[in-house]
Amino acid sequence: MARLSVNLNKIALLRNSRHTGVPDMRRFATLALEAGAHGLTVHPRPDERHIRGSDVPVLAELMRPVRPGIEFNIEGYPDARLMEIVRAVRPEQVTLVPDAPGAFTSEEGWKLDPAQAAVAGPAVAEIKALGGRAVLFIDAEPDVIERVRDSGAGGVEIYTGPYAHAFRAGSHQPILDRIAATAERAREAGLVVNAGHDLNLHNIPPLVAAVPFLAEASIGHELTADALENGWAATIAAYVAALLG
Repeated sequence: MARLSVNLNKIALLRNSRHTGVPDMRRFATLALEAGAHGLTVHPRPDERHIRGSDVPVLAELMRPVRPGIEFNIEGYPDARLMEIVRAVRPEQVTLVPDAPGAFTSEEGWKLDPAQAAVAGPAVAEIKALGGRAVLFIDAEPDVIERVRDSGAGGVEIYTGPYAHAFRAGSHQPILDRIAATAERAREAGLVVNAGHDLNLHNIPPLVAAVPFLAEASIGHELTADALENGWAATIAAYVAALLG
């Protein structure tokens, strides 16, 4: 049964459009946990266009009574700034993405060529030394799994953006098959299998049917959009139910 980690980036983006602190990050994090979320995800980008560095310790402290059963997941490119944040709060999971600092969003996974491996490898080792799970964001490409295993990472997050795009067009089966093949290869390698990007209540059921051992989905954008219609707590409960199959 896949766990839901609620990505709070879009709540922070809305807050940052004013100087009033509304919506309040602590309040929405609390509501997410009360509605059944199994974890919280943040992506503190250098430009702080949504999650700010100052948000991270606040959320870590909020979650302290329920961690590690309810996991804190920090996403980001493994530069000095991110690793300083990781050292400060020691999240249960760190999902490393290969984004350049100014990237609009995460739209490509690690290939782990020698140059990328030289970036990811030391970060993975440090995350593990701090007691966290290091997860690498990858494309639906089975051949990359061996390189992920060699990096020392404990898991992968399979990029589901192309799947979501194809789903809207009704042509998603080929990419879903690649996701399933990648996930199976990862499971065989002893890796945790997560997924994320543009997942919603419509495209989640085929995904969890194809990858019944999916450990976690990190969802923010589509969940927040649905919450505008249906309410935050009710939407989170619906996503939890969808991921449980």
